[in-house]
Amino acid sequence: MFDSVLIANRGEIACRVARSARALGMRVIAVHSEADRDAPFVRQADEAICIGPAAAAESYLRIDRIIAAAQRSGARCIHPGYGFLSERPDFADACAAAGVVLVGPPAAAMRAMGLKDAAKALAQKAGVPVVPGYHGDNQDPAFLKQQADAIGYPVLIKAVSGGGGKGMRRVDAAEDFLAALESAQREGASSFGDPRVLVEKYVLSPRHIEIQIFADSHGNVVHLFERDCSLQRRHQKVIEEAPAPGMTDAMRAAMGKAAVDAARAVGYVGAGTVEFIADGRDGLRPDRFWFMEMNTRLQVEHPVTEAITGLDLVRLQFEVAAGGRLPFVQDDLRIDGHAVEARLYAEDPERGFLPSTGHIWLLDLPQGEGVRVDSGVAAGGEVSSWYDPMIAKIIAHGPTRAVALDRLARALGETRVAGPRANAAFLKRLVEAADFRAGAFDTGFIDAHMEELGVLPAGSPPPAPDAAAVAAGVLALQLRAGAAPAGAAGWPDPWSSLQQGRPAFQLLGARTVRRQITADGEKVVADVRWDGTGLAVTVDGAGVRAADAKVTDGVVSFADGAVAVRAGGSQLVVSHGRQVTVAPFDPFTVDLDHVGDAGGVVKSPMHGKIIAVLVEPGAEVTKGQRLAVVEAMKMEHPLTAPKAGVIAEVRASVGQQVAEGATVIMLAE
Repeated sequence: MFDSVLIANRGEIACRVARSARALGMRVIAVHSEADRDAPFVRQADEAICIGPAAAAESYLRIDRIIAAAQRSGARCIHPGYGFLSERPDFADACAAAGVVLVGPPAAAMRAMGLKDAAKALAQKAGVPVVPGYHGDNQDPAFLKQQADAIGYPVLIKAVSGGGGKGMRRVDAAEDFLAALESAQREGASSFGDPRVLVEKYVLSPRHIEIQIFADSHGNVVHLFERDCSLQRRHQKVIEEAPAPGMTDAMRAAMGKAAVDAARAVGYVGAGTVEFIADGRDGLRPDRFWFMEMNTRLQVEHPVTEAITGLDLVRLQFEVAAGGRLPFVQDDLRIDGHAVEARLYAEDPERGFLPSTGHIWLLDLPQGEGVRVDSGVAAGGEVSSWYDPMIAKIIAHGPTRAVALDRLARALGETRVAGPRANAAFLKRLVEAADFRAGAFDTGFIDAHMEELGVLPAGSPPPAPDAAAVAAGVLALQLRAGAAPAGAAGWPDPWSSLQQGRPAFQLLGARTVRRQITADGEKVVADVRWDGTGLAVTVDGAGVRAADAKVTDGVVSFADGAVAVRAGGSQLVVSHGRQVTVAPFDPFTVDLDHVGDAGGVVKSPMHGKIIAVLVEPGAEVTKGQRLAVVEAMKMEHPLTAPKAGVIAEVRASVGQQVAEGATVIMLAE
């Protein structure tokens, strides 16, 4: 076994790999960008080496710097995690040339399966069915559109080198094809350095089912059963579970054999995943699944496979990379219960799931029977616009699917995040959705159930009254107390103490005061009432009693589960999964730049980089027309016209970094 490992990754997966490495007695070396200098995975390592600035292209994607760090630290092997360099054959070649072992498959296997078009051709040659489509070299837009027209809509455009939903676009009509193609090519070039795409038929009622395989260098190959990853948004997985609901023994055997055959065909070694698309109409059948691609690395969702098999897949990776044999054969493996994983992301379901960045003021992750949490961030840290916005993976295991789902729903309900907006409440509603629990779902489930899942239309929704009431109550207490400092265990003014549930000294009975506050930038009025039983606050009919509050380490918690935490001069309140930023109303604070613009301002919804400006001053535009594109966390987000008008001013240029809320374009009537 190796005595040391350099982890060529960051965040949650770096922490996860380090955990298994330490259990094997290995010395752990971390590499990090300047932006990650104080990240948990860096603090947990035995040695840490900075390899460049925040941009991944100048740090985590620099093969030369990672190899130099391995040689400098004396690392015996490199674990690439997932993403970044994990599926780059040139990285595998560089490791071999430097005399350091890469914990992954041979470069030849990566090359054979790394490009979607070549992988489909290999699978087809091996007799595995593939989705109808064009997988050739001709990348002329007019030609690709002809192929899409011939295939029939809807079609799926997929980056040849893509993964994680990046460079992928569904197209439902011919007139939308060229714009979707341009966007997919641009995102493929940005994320993978390769703009090439393939076009294939979009299977209606699709189920995304993948097979985990494992192979050693002695010719042994097994599969570790399947995972269902059908709950997706923007082609990115949201919920994963194992085994797949409705899976039959015949279909599991057929898919498992196809996956093992594909691995053998390329001389695979290590952990890998073969992904299939299945037609979910009228149940799963062994004659209705098609090969999509093979991921030549560990998957994000590997914990659900670990839960149902009892195996440590990272430990197995190390053992196989060191030349060991698999300690089991196919007939030794059994499925134990059911496991479900939810990806907790820093994103806002009420603003089109836009990534949300910034300081983490509060992070309270769940615990309990059958619950596992893999995370790479901590309270006091940052969610950066440079990288993936994942906060944690929350995994629940139980004897049955129903028990596992119940445990996951409970865990998500106990999850509290303040700072970046998070999707915990959305995930809880998704796990509790009746059709999902009944097994009636496919990859379009989330889009078809947005209203049921509590996803509001894009725009700025009004502040939640219950959250605003909580915040107004906390503000009222703080203002009477002389603004208690962050981190205080209680309030400094004895007349305003929360002790005994009596937050204020009061003569002459009850008294009501109206306070003006801002909730998510909108002015609201709170009725604050003091009487002999304590303080109560009402906003738009929603109320809260301060007597119910408890203060722990500066966090105010209420009986209904709402929490409030100070963030600079504001309060961040999380109530029923909704975060609201609340501050005292200041009538002298006015955004003079935008007074009278009548909704003609187009702002960046997040921190990111402008990668396209599609209009010039003086151009006439229609409502909903694409005006610019901002890139954040390797995803593209179009900025559209809120109304018809004329472009009055363009304030940003291509390549410019913009902050959340920065004005990009001004419209005139």
